[in-house]
Amino acid sequence: MKLTIDLSPAQAEQLRHQADRLGLAPEDLARAVIVDLLATPGDDFRAAAERVLRKNEELYRRLA
Repeated sequence: MKLTIDLSPAQAEQLRHQADRLGLAPEDLARAVIVDLLATPGDDFRAAAERVLRKNEELYRRLA
């Protein structure tokens, strides 16, 4: 999938600066940030997982 993102001149400069600092092309840095964001579970997922773990804590302890 190809994607076009409009950045302000200041944002584009920040992206270029950070990419240069990391030795990457700006496009590669932007891609890596998006991939990382999509791979990170959201707060809703974390909250639900923690609730399930707390709810079943005794069961997990017995099964261990």
